[in-house]
Amino acid sequence: MRLLLDTHIFLWVVADDAKLSAAARATISEAAEVFVSSASIWEASIKAGLGKLDVDIDALVSAIETSGFNELPVIAAHGAAVRHLPDFHRDPFDRLLIAQAKHEPMHFMTVDGHLEQYAPDLVMKV
Repeated sequence: MRLLLDTHIFLWVVADDAKLSAAARATISEAAEVFVSSASIWEASIKAGLGKLDVDIDALVSAIETSGFNELPVIAAHGAAVRHLPDFHRDPFDRLLIAQAKHEPMHFMTVDGHLEQYAPDLVMKV
């Protein structure tokens, strides 16, 4: 299975946060490939700049590789795919991550239950 992590999930993995369930950890470790979108780093950077998130952005970038994950760049086709999503969710980062998961295709692990509406077969709520 190819797996794209939502920003929260990636932050929890990096912090070894107890909020990430054993089942979610097992899914991540058993996935053939695990991806972190460059959009997640962008989102974290914005939130850190606004004082809403206390995180070392450079350490997050490094953590993609040290965790054994792959970076998923944002390409034009991902941006274009957002236009074709129904208006279930207003967060632009979540919409881009869903578009990436659908376009690639890969499963998308998230804590946001609203995102399941986009692709119940691809979205994995934990």
